[in-house]
Parts: sequence; structure tokens; C-alpha cells
Amino acid sequence: MKYLFSIIFLLFSILGSFKAYAANDNKKICLAYCTYYGNMLPDPNMVTRINYAFAELYVVDGVYQTFKLQGNESRFREVMALKQKNPDLKICLSFTHTVSNSDNRQGGGFSKMAASPEMRKQFAADCLAFCKKWNLDGIDIDWEFPGLSWSGHASNPAVDTKNYTLLMKQLRETLGPDYILSFAGYVMDMQNTDNGKKYVDIQAVLPYVNYVNIMTYDMDSAPGFQSAIISSKSYYDCMSAIRTYAKLGVPFEKMLLGIPFYLRHSFDGITTVVDYKQIVKLKSNPNFEFDLWDEEARTPYANYKGQFYGSYDNPRSIAVKGEWIHSLGLGGLLYWENSEDDAEMTLAKACWEAITKNYDE
Repeated sequence: MKYLFSIIFLLFSILGSFKAYAANDNKKICLAYCTYYGNMLPDPNMVTRINYAFAELYVVDGVYQTFKLQGNESRFREVMALKQKNPDLKICLSFTHTVSNSDNRQGGGFSKMAASPEMRKQFAADCLAFCKKWNLDGIDIDWEFPGLSWSGHASNPAVDTKNYTLLMKQLRETLGPDYILSFAGYVMDMQNTDNGKKYVDIQAVLPYVNYVNIMTYDMDSAPGFQSAIISSKSYYDCMSAIRTYAKLGVPFEKMLLGIPFYLRHSFDGITTVVDYKQIVKLKSNPNFEFDLWDEEARTPYANYKGQFYGSYDNPRSIAVKGEWIHSLGLGGLLYWENSEDDAEMTLAKACWEAITKNYDE
């Protein structure tokens, strides 16, 4: 394993983008996404930060009105109460591009709101007021993604990427320097399309954010690996994602590596993902083989009736990624999402151990 990491060090040095931030090793972030659904709550003593997912925009006929939490407020209150058990815990509110509340509908979403200076200011002011009301520590934007229309949300490739930057600039100006501002980052920089651009202009957004939650999962489906460190078999891998951000000038300590708490089988069809808690139950099914290991990808995978079914993360791969995070000086890790873990919180514990372990021992 140390030989593998030596190769990675050499690669970053050749690119001229490697820089170690050893001074930050005792301040690694372990971030849990906690959804409005599900019964499990993160253990406040095994995370440093929680992103509550989600809040959604209310945009009517292209005009931003307000935002509301998804689901019941009681769930949000339970999460906020975790601060009583760990006063150092930071909690942020994540915003989605989707609509799930029964009293809402798609009316233009982020694309329309971010296109107007007045609406950007109103949204940012609403965020600040909400943070003050609930003693929140910051805002996380999960617009996935500018210039794309996923989940039926509006998009405008001609201006979305530029307006995304303007939105983050406005949020920083309104929130000031003391609130956390982050975003869910794709594994690639902005890309040109026939109609404009898609994804986030990473260099343009960088001055306004504290860190980036890099979505280093769902990078491929079977027979590829969804969250491999390095994989010649997959569309993209963690190494490629980190290299992309580093080459754009993003400091390593601003990057959080994403960990999935589920197996990715496909992107469409009846079965697309299998939560880790379901994997634990399926291990008794003779048709499945779990915890098979790919040495190049440094990740486990499962077979179904002898055929590759999908890849995921387990304690072994999380430990490997923990050592990798420390070796590169990354800011820490995030995981999506805590309710997909098993009852023993096996993966959450593995993430915490990966962040807190002293790899110099």
C-alpha cells in the first residue's frame, strides 16, 4: 500500500500540484449527510460536521418566493439537538435542486433564482436569517448541476454555470466570513456543451467557499467501479477527480473525499443501488458474493450468480482511503448518507477511525 501511495506522491509532484498540509492532519473533517427521511441519526461523537439534507426552493413561474425544509421539522430539530451532546459539532443546511414537498412544484428552481441579482440577494438573506434562527453553522449548495436537467428541474446551459458563481459570491457576501459555505462538487470541472456549459466553474467559485464536497462516487456502474481510487476499468476514479481539482488550484485541505454508503449497480432499471444495511442482510443469500476485492481499484465489489453486480465501500476500503486522505493532506471525507448504514454504524465508525487515526504510528 505504501508503494501505491509513493506512486501517487510522484504523480502529483510531476504535475506540479502536490502540496502536503500536515499541519491540518489533526483537524480533519468527517462530514455526514443526514436526510429528512430515515430513523437513524449520526453519532455526534463520530462526526465533526453534519449537512442536513435537504431544503428546497419555492419558485413560482420563475420567481423565487422562499425555501422550506423537506419533510417534518421534528427531524431537523432532532439533528440540531445533537449539538447538546457535542458543542464542537458543526451543522449546515443543504439545498437540493429537486422538489419533494407536496405544496411545491418545479417553477424554475436554482436556474431561475440564480439568474436574477434581486432573487440571489433575497435567497442569501433568507439563508442568513435561517442560520441565525436555528444557530446553524452554514449553507451547502447541492445544485446537481448547472447546465443540466436532472430530476425534472429547469436548466439553462447558456448561463447556469456563470450564475452559479454569482450565487456563491452573493451567499459569501451576505453570510460573511464566519459561516461555512460549501457545495457538492462534480468530479470534473465545467464542460462545454452545444448550448453553453455544464457543471461548476471550480476556479471561479473557489474564493467564496470553505471546502468542496467532491462526489467521488457514482463515477461508474457495473461492470465499472463507482468509487475506485484508481481504476482503468471505470469511467472516472478518485485519483482523476482529486487531480482535476488540484490542477485548478484548489488547496488539498479544501477537498473532502466522498464515500458512498451503498452499492451502485446501475443508473436505471429496477435495482440501481443497494444500501449497506441491505448488503449485510444479503450476505446470507447464496446467489450473492460480497466483499470481493479489486487490488487496482482498492475497493470491494459483489457478484450475483457469478457475474459482477456492483461496487461499494466497506471498512477495508474506507481505511485505505483514510490513509490516502492523510497522505495527500486532504481536508477529510464526507459520506452519503448515514441512514444507509447498518444498525451497528459499521461504515460511520470506519469513517471516523479513518479520519482520526495517526498514520505516522
